[in-house]
Amino acid sequence: MSPSGDPSGDGADTSAACRCTCSSTDEENQNCQHCRRSTLPSSSSSCSLLSLESYPVQDYDKLWRIYSASIKGFTIGAGLKGGLAIFAVLSRLRRRKSSKKAQMISSSEDVVFALKETLRYGLFLGTFAGTFVSVDEIVSAWGGHRRTAKWRALLAGAIAGPSMLLTGNTQHTSLAIYILMRATVLASRCGIKSKRFGRICKPLTWAHGDIFLMCLSSSQILSAYILKQDSLHPSYKSFLNKHGGKAQVILQGVRDLACGNSVVNLDAIENHYKSSGVDIKLDPQMKVPCSIIHENQGCGAHFISFLIQAYKRALPVYLPVYLVPALIVHRQGLLKRPNTIWAKGLLGTARSSLFLSVYCSSAWLWTCLLFRLFKRCNIPMVALGTFPTGLALAIEKKSRRIEISLYCLARALESFFTCMADVGYLPQSEKLKRADVVIFSTATAIIMHCYATERDVFKSKYLNVLDWVFGVPLPPYETTPRKNR
Repeated sequence: MSPSGDPSGDGADTSAACRCTCSSTDEENQNCQHCRRSTLPSSSSSCSLLSLESYPVQDYDKLWRIYSASIKGFTIGAGLKGGLAIFAVLSRLRRRKSSKKAQMISSSEDVVFALKETLRYGLFLGTFAGTFVSVDEIVSAWGGHRRTAKWRALLAGAIAGPSMLLTGNTQHTSLAIYILMRATVLASRCGIKSKRFGRICKPLTWAHGDIFLMCLSSSQILSAYILKQDSLHPSYKSFLNKHGGKAQVILQGVRDLACGNSVVNLDAIENHYKSSGVDIKLDPQMKVPCSIIHENQGCGAHFISFLIQAYKRALPVYLPVYLVPALIVHRQGLLKRPNTIWAKGLLGTARSSLFLSVYCSSAWLWTCLLFRLFKRCNIPMVALGTFPTGLALAIEKKSRRIEISLYCLARALESFFTCMADVGYLPQSEKLKRADVVIFSTATAIIMHCYATERDVFKSKYLNVLDWVFGVPLPPYETTPRKNR
């Protein structure tokens, strides 16, 4: 028997004074929905702010859930961005060779910028989490938990999406496309389970689809890096210029040769190599740019020497990738088994650094081999030569491959559509200035809908983090995957 004023609309008894009508035997109490729920603690009393445990709808404080989600979202956003910002500032300080005064001024500006970015991303994720939970609770109270369960998270995720505007005026198209790719993967997993769409989605179960996506993405990204860097996001372009390991004068020479133009900066390339102690004389009639790319070295020798240097550049990139999650996600495990967690982190850093260094090194090796094989350098050769570079992803751990391939696919799609728009194949819309927000909102709506209704399509580690942040209540059915203590 339920009170008539139940705000959830489920007909479930939420009153603390309401007594169960079942008998008092232990066996019957195990089958009684009310008795089982009454044994669970409420989030306002014994559920810690840092707890991963989730409780049914009737047994938590709604305001506490909103507050908790906002704080946790802010913590994750500020922690991740702050960790990356610290390593970025330290790397800039190490590379800077100007005077101490100029270095001091630049360093203070870097620190202020890093703090602002950390605060923005903290507010972004904190607002997103708080908005999602607020809308989820409001709709649940007005429309009923059971009646709105199939679409409530979809709506809440879409409404929370515009919180991306808090990151500033800079568009985050790549991030939005990446989140959309993640949403597509989750939707495809739901489709594979479905009887109606199972056959259509079956090709998505291909075991090495992640490596194929990486090869496809690499063809566009690395071709753009050599031929049209303006199509890449500035931060990603800076990343590629650093790990690509080649000066702009060298890239310009390869670009001229691939586009069928005469190489006009041969003197600049020769002077660049002379500054590093290598005396070289380039042939103006060259057909392949191997001598431009690696001066007097052979292609194989260049691969080895470049690999060593690339590995040194890659290590600082992956240290925060493994260090920050260890401090945030595995904070409790660090107290119980610190050696195991740190060993896994160091092994992951070494493995991922090897992937990135092999990826960058093999990009030059594959293109050189193709140029020498066909004795020509043109745009199709560049695109074909950079395609097998994605095979380096096989070095990475299987669980990380899809993440990396989807991230690179998002970057590749952004570059591809920018190139198409520049040559006039796509109209450039000026009315929709923040398309990234629209894409992000669509993606988060799909992701949060899957999270609330199809939880088994998530990997357990992501599900645990989402549970910790959002604490989404149980769906209408009684059982759902939850993290046990």
